[in-house]
Amino acid sequence: MKKILLLSMACLALCLVLWRCNKNGIGANGAVSLTLNSKQLERAEANYKNYCSSCHGEQMQAFVDRKWAHGKTEADLVKGIKYGYPDGGMSAYDTTFTDEETQELAKYILYGIQNMDRYAFQDLTLTSDTFASASVKFELDTIASGMDSPWGMTFLANGDMLVTEKSGTLYRIKPSGTKEKIEGVPTVVNKGQGGLLDVELHPKFAENQLIYLSYSKPNPQNADLATTAILRAKLVGNNLMEAKDIFVAEPYATTRHHYGCRLEFDKQGYLFFSVGDRGNQNENPQNLSSHCGKIHRINDDGTIPPDNPFVNTPGAKPSIFSYGHRNPQGVAMNPATGQIWSHEHGPRGGDEINISDKGKNYGWPVISYGINYNGTTFTNLTAKEGMEQPITYWVPSIAPCGMTFVKGSRYPSWAGSLLIGSLRFKYLNLCKIENNKVVAQELLMKNIGRVRNVEMGSDGYIYVAVETPGFVFRLMPITG
Repeated sequence: MKKILLLSMACLALCLVLWRCNKNGIGANGAVSLTLNSKQLERAEANYKNYCSSCHGEQMQAFVDRKWAHGKTEADLVKGIKYGYPDGGMSAYDTTFTDEETQELAKYILYGIQNMDRYAFQDLTLTSDTFASASVKFELDTIASGMDSPWGMTFLANGDMLVTEKSGTLYRIKPSGTKEKIEGVPTVVNKGQGGLLDVELHPKFAENQLIYLSYSKPNPQNADLATTAILRAKLVGNNLMEAKDIFVAEPYATTRHHYGCRLEFDKQGYLFFSVGDRGNQNENPQNLSSHCGKIHRINDDGTIPPDNPFVNTPGAKPSIFSYGHRNPQGVAMNPATGQIWSHEHGPRGGDEINISDKGKNYGWPVISYGINYNGTTFTNLTAKEGMEQPITYWVPSIAPCGMTFVKGSRYPSWAGSLLIGSLRFKYLNLCKIENNKVVAQELLMKNIGRVRNVEMGSDGYIYVAVETPGFVFRLMPITG
């Protein structure tokens, strides 16, 4: 079923080799050389932090995506810093900085914004189903089409796939590509980011035929309200039987975004899942009496493990495993360590990967590497005592969705790596992992489409779901 595809500053420059130890594992890509000595760099960094970061973000996020009305060459930046643009709200700093300091700051900013060019491939039109990474050449096998937004995927032992369509349909997809609709799916709120979300098999599915669905649930008493819920049911043929919600997030909300919700069982049989902050960042993520903005852990029947971190905390939701999250749409177990990894959408900038540790606070929105979508800042803090730092983060935001660890022998050079979809820039992100650190990243299948999910199939192949139009592809390695 081969098909020729006609679909049409991952790290800002804080990845500097000279600055902050290349924290995100992506080099500067050679676009601009930072010709500042250590003293000049230190001074430029301090001047930026003291005079620029309150408006443009500590990590220069407001510069990355902006339209440069006055140009963005070094000379343009020097002119803007020195004389300002009063009509646009840009102050003049000719009496604040010396000419040398202005030049240093211009170089520093220019270096900081260069990596947006990393995503210039978006205007390309794909004309081939064959792709090559640094170490693997592969082609795409079209497994399913004719959908709009395939959101969740899981795999049965007989080769069938279960795929959720965000609009509210659960499909069984046969190896032949035939789609069969499964009945008994709950009613979903298919608005904004809501709908039928993830699907996961019970670890002992072969014995009990239990599956789990996450979805945006309407409030039975008020249709204006919705929340994140998880349903457990028995799959009998193409019907869901004995269906029951085993988790319903509180509070319900009128918003139609930031539901989460990825599902993942760990090696002990606990079900981990994410619930987004529902757009209420000031109330939910740091509040243990709310389910929202959290990673949760429950037993397979929805009951609470007795060693969950907040079981004995008065007023806290006992299912909470970690908190201070924004909108995690990727949750995966690292097969090498058994740890649960997650990624989440930042605001403008600051998408991040975390390892979810028991009882830990991941800081949202007190600390963040992002700013508001309108370019204003909501915090100047990127670190605070008692709050965890991400494994890595992206500026500009890539809008990560779906994630899986590569395992098995079909892609030996990728084994142990993390794959993450990018909705915004339409590619698959390969993260090389060493000692729980992202040491390198590679952009795969550039402009393939909005990548909604990526999973390892039971056959050992990688499957990728893209949306609008919706396809499911299998990555077939080419040898020889």
